Amino acid sequence: MPRFSANLSFLFLEHPFLERFAAAAACGFRGVEFHFPYDFPADEIADAARRAGVAVVLFNFPAGNWAEGERGIACLPERVAEFQAGVEKAAAYAEALECPRINCLAGLRPEGMEEHLLHRTLVGNLRLAADRLAMSGRDVLLEPLNSRDTPRFFVDRTLPALALLDEANRPNLFLQYDIFHAQVMEGDLALSLAKHLPRIGHVQLADNPGRHEPGTGEINFPFLLSHLDAINYQGWVGCEYAPSGRSEDSLAWMLPVASG
Repeated sequence: MPRFSANLSFLFLEHPFLERFAAAAACGFRGVEFHFPYDFPADEIADAARRAGVAVVLFNFPAGNWAEGERGIACLPERVAEFQAGVEKAAAYAEALECPRINCLAGLRPEGMEEHLLHRTLVGNLRLAADRLAMSGRDVLLEPLNSRDTPRFFVDRTLPALALLDEANRPNLFLQYDIFHAQVMEGDLALSLAKHLPRIGHVQLADNPGRHEPGTGEINFPFLLSHLDAINYQGWVGCEYAPSGRSEDSLAWMLPVASG
């Protein structure tokens, strides 16, 4: 059975952030993840995780002004110094939270900027982040986001993401494979997961359409989650979906998986 982590930026929003750790634990989760920890002192987050008995398994590098629609800055040439400062900040949080991996969001293509500049900047920033996080034995992930819901996102498919990781050429660089985004852009999920398994550092899920819990859309999750076991995926599967009702009521899909 896959190990599921609760994404606290999507689930248990009925509770204040620091109370979501205990809410996740009460529903059986032993791992949690979230977009950003930076609005809270690292020691407060670490204490919430420790008291709940959950591991922090993933969060993102600072990604610009999220509320204003930015979705990462790693491909933006004029923001390299900001990205580098964000890597240092993320590394400090990862150390305090004992989090083994941090996800990088490439960002949106600015109007009129040449593709090769964005490409070169992203590769350089991936190398910088990977080298910094390697100092503490941590991994850096690159996540494609679908360009239907996030127009102009610079990395929206699996193969271009892997090509960027190849070019950056660091042993602690991996792909974050989000099943929802991949279904929107590519489909062929089972084959893609099996083919690229050695390059995948983390998996996330949500159904499509709607980005709700498994069982609300078109993806055959009973098959796909069994497939992850069959191909010997050893990582976490992050539940990064918008529950169609109360978070606690959206978890019934996990019971057949747990009992199987």
